[in-house]
Amino acid sequence: MKATWNGTVIAESDDTVLVEGNHYFPESALKREYVMFSNHKTSCAWKGQASYYTLNVNGDINTDAVWYYADPKPEAEMVRGRVAFWKGVTVA
Repeated sequence: MKATWNGTVIAESDDTVLVEGNHYFPESALKREYVMFSNHKTSCAWKGQASYYTLNVNGDINTDAVWYYADPKPEAEMVRGRVAFWKGVTVA
């Protein structure tokens, strides 16, 4: 699987976990040169608190387009150490 935004591969891995229609990539597959820290957080009733990264590809910014669960609830342990994408990021 590849996660692509603005024609650039953001992450690539054969090891993704599909949860609620989203492919969660290993954090190690994320190309760190394209991500910036974000203070944004949201909450999921069964997965826990999500944190976000903002994408920066050639100066184009996609705010909070990457999310992850640093400390997921026990029933969502399968997403620990993984990232997922939205906001126009293509995963195929």
